[in-house]
Amino acid sequence: MKRGEIKQYREKLAKSSPAELADELAKLRKEQFALRLQRASGQAPKPDQFGVARRNIARVKTVLRQQRASGESK
Repeated sequence: MKRGEIKQYREKLAKSSPAELADELAKLRKEQFALRLQRASGQAPKPDQFGVARRNIARVKTVLRQQRASGESK
C-alpha cells in the first residue's frame, strides 16, 4: 500500500462502526491464513503481502481499541 492508500484506509476505518471493524478484522485474518496456505503449498505469494496483511490487522485493532477507550470515557 502506498501512503495515500494507507491514509484513506485509516480514515475509512475511523468512520466505521465496531461491527464493521470486526467484519474487516475477520476478512483480514482469512486473507492472512490464505497467504500462509499458499506459502505452505508451494505457491509463492508476494513476500510483502504478509507484512501488508499484518499491518492492516494492527490498524483495525488499534481503531477498535481507540473506539472502546473513547466509549468508556463518555
